[in-house]
Parts: sequence; C-alpha cells; structure tokens
Amino acid sequence: MTVIYAILIFCLLIFVHEFGHFFVAKACDVKVNEFAIGMGPAIWKREKGETKYSVRVFPIGGYCTMEGEDEDSDDPRAFNRKPVWQRALVLAAGSFMNLLTCVVLLIIIAFWAGTLTTTLDRIAPGSPAEAAGLQAGDTIVAIDGRAVSEWSEVIMDLNADAKGGDNTDKRTVEITVLRDGKTMSFSCKPEYDREQKRYMIGIQSTSEHHLIDSFGAGIRNTGQMTVMMVSVLKQLFTGEVSVRELSGPVGIVYAVNTTAKSGVMYVVYLTALLSLNLAIINMIPLPALDGGRLLFLLIRRITGKRVTDEMEGRIHFIGIMLLMLLMVYVTFNDVIRFILPIF
Repeated sequence: MTVIYAILIFCLLIFVHEFGHFFVAKACDVKVNEFAIGMGPAIWKREKGETKYSVRVFPIGGYCTMEGEDEDSDDPRAFNRKPVWQRALVLAAGSFMNLLTCVVLLIIIAFWAGTLTTTLDRIAPGSPAEAAGLQAGDTIVAIDGRAVSEWSEVIMDLNADAKGGDNTDKRTVEITVLRDGKTMSFSCKPEYDREQKRYMIGIQSTSEHHLIDSFGAGIRNTGQMTVMMVSVLKQLFTGEVSVRELSGPVGIVYAVNTTAKSGVMYVVYLTALLSLNLAIINMIPLPALDGGRLLFLLIRRITGKRVTDEMEGRIHFIGIMLLMLLMVYVTFNDVIRFILPIF
C-alpha cells in the first residue's frame, strides 16, 4: 500500500502541475510538442494532433514541452512569440494548480472531520462531567458566566486559570447547559491530564458537516500552511535550517509509509502538504524553476533583446543540472536517515 500510495501521490501532483501549464498553453494557442507524466523511457505514448502524450517509467517528474520554450523559434505559435502576459500565465499555471489541489484536499478533509459543536455527544464513565450531572445531548452555552459558541472556547475556558501544572485540581468551574429547552448549571472540577497537558472533564462533542464551512476551513488552513512553509524556506536560506533537513522521493515514501498507518485521511493531508510545497518551491526565482522563468520574463522585458532565448535556455539547463545534483544529495541523505537504520 505504501508503494501504491506513493505512486498515486507523485502522479497526481505531477499531473495537476503539468496540466496547468498544458491547459493555459492551449488556451493561449501555444504549440505544445509533448505532455508527459514521469521520466525516463516511455511505457505508453500516443500522438493526437500536434501533441505527443506519454507516460514514462519513473513517476518522479513530468513535463510539458512547448515550441520555443528554451530555444529560438520562428513558429508564430511558439512560446517565445507570445505576449509577456500570456507567457507569465502559462508559467504560473502549474503552481496555481498545485495550490488549488491543496485547497480542494483540505476542504475534503475539513468536511470529513466536521466542525465540533458545543453539544455533548458522550460523557466518559467516572469522569468529573458524569459526577457533576452532565448528559449526552446537553449544549454548553456558558462557562463561569462567559458565553461560549464554539468548542475551542469550551477548551479555552476550562483551562482559563491553568498554570501549566496540576496545582489547581481543586478549582471548580460552573458549566451552564441547555437541556430540553431549559437552562441548567452544574459545578464541575476539571482534572489535569499530564499527557495532553491540559484540564479535562471527560466530555466529547458532536460534529456537524457543512460544505460552506468546509470551504472556509480549507482556505484558512491553506493560508496557515503557506505561512509555515514560507517561514521554513526563509530559515533554510538564512542557515537557521540545514540543507540536511530536506527530503526527496525516498523521504516522501518514508513519510507516506508512516502516515498511511494512521488512515487514508492522513495520506490525503500529506498529499495536500506536498502539493502546496511543490507550488511554493516552483515559484522560487531560481533558474529552471517556474519562478526563475518568470524572473527572466521581467529581465528581458527591461533589457530587450540583450538576453536571447538561447542564452536563457542555457541558464535554465545549468539550473536543471544543479537541481539534479541537489536531488542526488538529498536522496543520499534520505537513504542514510531512513533506509540504512532498517538494516
């Protein structure tokens, strides 16, 4: 299953990225010579119209080759003959599709998980909540007189006077609930859980599944994840995070193996994380990456014909070689970290 999950994840992320380039290129009437998923020898290929479609043996890459992308071309439909704004759209489309994939997957996860409510679903036997008289179906409306409308507020108020330890076990909270249309109050003594490092009373909430709320949660979570990744990249460039911490295909397969043990939804979350990672990495303004190509669009817009298509192609080729060396280095580190310890 690890192998299957890993192949599916690689193929999905590569497909949506290259399809973004392909779709916008076709929309801008750019001649696409080949659309390929995977690298190495072709295991399936078909030519339709002017474009050759292929699936290749190693699912760790892919490409959408366009006429005039890395060389001079006199074809009026060549990439290098198109207006700057169209070329920018084509280049940015791959990362946009990965970003969109991340949002969609996080929406699915949010809908599957649901939104926790303040209505109680279960009371743990022998818990402080049971001793206080709380019942399944009660809706918590206030704690110590403070109105609550979200489950996070319930957790926060139960820990409002916590000092980071179990020295307040004698503290009593007043919990107001709505039961059968009537408002009732109960006194309850939270117990400190050393494992979770917070106060608990033994209650579990119900969850509701709303598509609109899931959309909002998916977008918010994508934003938070983006901020986190950009912060890590900044630390990588400043030296606060070592290059040794980077992972390649081997590390990803190891992560898939670990995540799959927790369930399918955890694999979906990992896929969303990797998709966003691919989107952000590709927008870094370095040669061979989409961000680097966008940077060259700006440079050539300013300098005119001083930088030719052939010159830019050579620079991107050097960038590809450097990326391949980085991949070899990262893979070597992954083998040392994840494979050798097994033996």
